[in-house]
Amino acid sequence: MGGFCSKQGGCKMMRKIVFHLNCLEQGGAERVVTTLANRFVKEGYQVYIATEWTAENEFAIDERIKRVHVGLTENQEKKSRKIQFFIRIKNLRKFLKQEKPDMVIAFAQKANYRALMATRFTRIPVIVSVRTDPYLHYVNRSDKLLIPLLYPKAAGNVFQTVGAKEFFAEKIQKKSRIILNPINDKYIGVSKPASRRKAVVQSGRLVDFKNQLMLIEAFMLVYEKHPDYVLEIYGGDSYDGTKELLEESIARNKAEDFIRLMGASDSLEKDLADAAVFAFSSDWEGLPNALMEAMALGLPIVATDCPCGGPATLIEDGENGLLVPIKDPEALAVGINRLIEEPQLAEKLGDNARKIAEIANTDAICGQWRDYIEELCRK
Repeated sequence: MGGFCSKQGGCKMMRKIVFHLNCLEQGGAERVVTTLANRFVKEGYQVYIATEWTAENEFAIDERIKRVHVGLTENQEKKSRKIQFFIRIKNLRKFLKQEKPDMVIAFAQKANYRALMATRFTRIPVIVSVRTDPYLHYVNRSDKLLIPLLYPKAAGNVFQTVGAKEFFAEKIQKKSRIILNPINDKYIGVSKPASRRKAVVQSGRLVDFKNQLMLIEAFMLVYEKHPDYVLEIYGGDSYDGTKELLEESIARNKAEDFIRLMGASDSLEKDLADAAVFAFSSDWEGLPNALMEAMALGLPIVATDCPCGGPATLIEDGENGLLVPIKDPEALAVGINRLIEEPQLAEKLGDNARKIAEIANTDAICGQWRDYIEELCRK
């Protein structure tokens, strides 16, 4: 197996690390894996990304990263769902035994289970990473069986929030770190606008749990007091029916002129930077990248205090943003109105929010992951 790499001492025998997740389709966990993998391969690590399938719209990876398919073959896809589960583990295990990596880093629930099962009796250590609210998504009968059976076998566990960490047993918590997501560099250091345009904005997939329907309801209350403001919702369609519900709500409120679905954008650092308010409306999240990006841009923010504590991890109410209860359009409207009507407060919150870049820039977060990987490998 590999050795240690440091910026000061150069690279000798390099660590070989494998990231395992479902795919690299554009999403929160996938973006973090791509960022880490791209950084580590530049530092001299041998990096593999083992995925179950290839999606249409994926993040770009450095050409030195080896992308490996460990999912089902065409013939294996004909098997029953239960048998497929074990075949996926077998495929991953075969690859890992062949490559003998120094560390496997699994992202998200099913990938965590597969990695821990595939490495049994191999002496290959695994870091598992929880990327969502476990109180909602780790409570099925299978989870109650697999978590106590498998998670104690992990070399380490990475959580995004204290709330997510506290879901798990004490012995799992003791072998864990809380590591924030790295903010894309393009959101850091963007100049503060000379003035703010009369727009409330949000970015993120159009998906049910982000509750953009509630945001529209809240903005209709804002519009009664501030008819010169518009709401712009940036984000691609998740194809769960949310986009259609949003369009129906906009039409029902006759709001086509001041509530706009902007679609996905690759230039959010420009689209959002001079908005008056960033409004975050999710019912639950892991650690929301969109919120961190808005903070790095220095936007005045009002956010739902959703489980499992992502916004509360990032925002101190009244210092670098405002927190409001989930599923409460009136409270969200009050927060938006406050930021519109108290521009000095809004600018103070935005200036303080921008400081998130000091602790969640790519260098800082990749450094925390690197230190944790090295610590566990040395053990």
